[in-house]
Amino acid sequence: MKLSYSPESINDLIRLREFIAIKNPQAAQRAANSIKKGIAQLKSFPHLGVKVEQAPNPDIIRDLIIGNYTARYLIRPEEISILRIWHHKEEENHL
Repeated sequence: MKLSYSPESINDLIRLREFIAIKNPQAAQRAANSIKKGIAQLKSFPHLGVKVEQAPNPDIIRDLIIGNYTARYLIRPEEISILRIWHHKEEENHL
């Protein structure tokens, strides 16, 4: 299965990494690698995340919890699309 990132999710990953890098560049790299590694699992296990019940179609929109981060994604027949990524302390509705 193919994996793609929306422009918003790429910006989210950059934003999260830059925020951590201010105090600890190595931790920022570890966090980014952990997020990307977690997301890569979706290629083999697309239903790994939990359904987003408030979504119009909760069977295809899911949240993958990766440590303190959440990656929201869309399952398509041949592709997983990463929609957004945020830290648990952030409110998802402001993204």
